[in-house]
Amino acid sequence: MTKTIMVVDDSSSVRQMMAFTLENAGYDVVEAEDGQDALKKLNSSPVNMIVTDLNMPNVNGFDLIRSIRSKPEYKYIPIVVLTTESHDEKKQESKEAGATGWITKPFKPDQLIGVINKVMPQ
Repeated sequence: MTKTIMVVDDSSSVRQMMAFTLENAGYDVVEAEDGQDALKKLNSSPVNMIVTDLNMPNVNGFDLIRSIRSKPEYKYIPIVVLTTESHDEKKQESKEAGATGWITKPFKPDQLIGVINKVMPQ
């Protein structure tokens, strides 16, 4: 069965690049333009993993992660942060919110797939 990954980023070009990379690796992709959109789509599109930006309008990445972690069905889903942020405080805050991993933009496709293979159960 094909695994589905949600990509959440307010940049359409970043979402497209992530979707292209993930689809070429055999995953289905659900795209969301911010945390608010992601939470809406989670209700109708169950996913196996989420890759999210931190700095987004409406609902930012930290609040998105906290909201997802508050839902019993998503308590253990892998959530990877993909962001331009590189400060240790931001990494720590995302970890405390419930993030599983961290990738700094710009990302290399093999780096993204490597992290996914490491954190998502097969």
